[in-house]
Amino acid sequence: MKLPSWSELDDKAVAISRALAMDAVQKVGNGHPGTAMALAPVAYTLFQRVLKHNPAEPKWIARDRFILSCGHSSLTLYIQLYLSGYGVALEDLKSFRTLNSLTPGHPEYGHTVGVETTTGPLGQGVANGVGMAMAARYEKGLLDPEETTDIFNHNIWVLCSDGDLQEGVSAEASSLAGTQALGNLKVIYDDNRISIEGDTHVAFTEDVSARYKSYGWEVFEVRTRKNGDVDRENLETALLKAISVTDKPVLIRLESVIAWPAPNAKGTAKSHGSALGGDEVAATKEILQLDPSQSFYVPNEIIEHTRKVMQRGSELHKAWQLKFSKWQEQNPDRAALLNRLIRKELPRDWADDLPIFSSDKEISTRAASGKVIQYIAKSLPEFWGGSADLAESNNTTIEGSASFLPNTSKISSANPYGRVVHFGIREHAMGAILNGAALHGLVKPFAGTFLVFSDYMRGAVRLSSLMQLQVTFVWTHDSVGLGEDGPTHQPVEHLAALRAMPGLDIVRPADANEVRVCWKHIIERSKPAGIILSRQNLPVFDRVLYAPAEGATKGAYVIAYGDNKAMKCDVIILASGSEVSIALQAQKLLADKNIKARVVSTPCIEWFYEQPDSYQEQVLPKSIKARVSVEAGVSQPWHKLIGDYGVSVSLEHFGASGSASALFKEFGFTAENVAAKAEESFKKAHAK
Repeated sequence: MKLPSWSELDDKAVAISRALAMDAVQKVGNGHPGTAMALAPVAYTLFQRVLKHNPAEPKWIARDRFILSCGHSSLTLYIQLYLSGYGVALEDLKSFRTLNSLTPGHPEYGHTVGVETTTGPLGQGVANGVGMAMAARYEKGLLDPEETTDIFNHNIWVLCSDGDLQEGVSAEASSLAGTQALGNLKVIYDDNRISIEGDTHVAFTEDVSARYKSYGWEVFEVRTRKNGDVDRENLETALLKAISVTDKPVLIRLESVIAWPAPNAKGTAKSHGSALGGDEVAATKEILQLDPSQSFYVPNEIIEHTRKVMQRGSELHKAWQLKFSKWQEQNPDRAALLNRLIRKELPRDWADDLPIFSSDKEISTRAASGKVIQYIAKSLPEFWGGSADLAESNNTTIEGSASFLPNTSKISSANPYGRVVHFGIREHAMGAILNGAALHGLVKPFAGTFLVFSDYMRGAVRLSSLMQLQVTFVWTHDSVGLGEDGPTHQPVEHLAALRAMPGLDIVRPADANEVRVCWKHIIERSKPAGIILSRQNLPVFDRVLYAPAEGATKGAYVIAYGDNKAMKCDVIILASGSEVSIALQAQKLLADKNIKARVVSTPCIEWFYEQPDSYQEQVLPKSIKARVSVEAGVSQPWHKLIGDYGVSVSLEHFGASGSASALFKEFGFTAENVAAKAEESFKKAHAK
């Protein structure tokens, strides 16, 4: 790869990029100018000279991806989107960090064209990059496993900070990236030794280069110039070397001076997160040979010069399109698959063969999920994932499939295009990698661990929800019902905590057939979801006696009426997961006392609240005040559903080590206790 000569206009464009970073923060009065100033030549070189991209076609599937993991320095990205012609205007830079602007404080996916992922929580962008690189390789296997063309080859570029590399999630993901030999991943580490508390050596003194070499990465180091500026020429050499490395990920350790060349602010912690002040901005502009009296100054010649990248992008795209058209002609079936994946459509009959479970024997919902996963995988080649070293417990292995590992792996099942992903015991990175894979665009990723360990991955799950990515988390061992492993492994508050997260579907099926229905609905909804599954065996309900499992798609449905003829009831029992069978037993005990109890299976509260008011009234008539919720976790999410007269059968403390049956009896998850609570609620509702 040969780059054109660097010109005076390029120098001026970099100087103006630095000035725009100062001006934008100065105008709004807050933000992070220092890193954007220092990294202006880095981002400019990438966007103008190195990245394969086309601003006119920002979703071009063959584009290089750029992730600004240090999202607090969002101006680093916004300014290059403006100069390159992505639709960010000068007025948008003037409205930086203001309500409804295209330039929020941190980059937001889906909000600003050219932003590939939401960043700001440090380390997440690095892990997203690993996920994108993994997905790119898997997609290559779907479309060109024989490696006959380079049209699906591209690189994932990540720009990260000291803070990113201090976060554990980046270490987890980087370790896995080395194992995966991701030659399409290029990370530029801005080693400026400054954070909010000052010199990073107060907490971060390790040899980062040595660490990444130990992970199996190629490492290049670029020192600053004597004057403190980024050594752009040596950086460019390192960038080109990075592109030539295809058998392992690359880290470019780049020294920089934050806020360079501000005379007083450079190299200081203050410049990290504060406006520089009018005098300092003016003095810096003089050093940059710009007029200090002008703000947001961008002469036409600079725009004309930087927008030439659109022509370069168009030419790259046209050359690619010629190869792509030839590939389409030679590979009609794979071209049809790609077209479907781009449109995010499902085959018409994709779910026809999903298993229907017989009621003649019990089965845990985790085992039922494992069987459903096999059938989904047969229909959807884009369905791809694994587990955080718990596949045998989570039942997340796609049977008969190879392990997603590079050709250099010594593991016998290794295949660079395998469908079984081994994340290792890295829950947080696993979540963030799934996000990156979903963001890449063509796969439907999933992965599993125990529900209690959702705590370890919560930061990534929150970003799944914020970006509304189709990521499915398989969380098993869902309650004290997991038994003898005890309170360290028994989730109590987790269902409530996860339900509190906006935009996340938490789905806890009651039996194997609800599992089938819920998995189908999760795939079709294209939203982030957690499917919550039992370790212990559960009854499979006879759907001749009980309502069809398809009612689960509504989030809550009447699985058994108190009076099947009149459909009337005295009390409503709501339950999820393994507790639904207990509620059905309680219904029979209440019937012996001539109390008509309606049982409502409630696999997903979020889905239920999406239903029309008429349906919600049909399931939970306002006239029926007596209600009981039954769930082996804290009661917090249920109070809105059970109302003032309702009673919760819940667990408001940590669990214990013992068998599932013993623990359920000890903590009151029995038909007798549920029936007693139903009578209590009935008396409260009818008290004079």
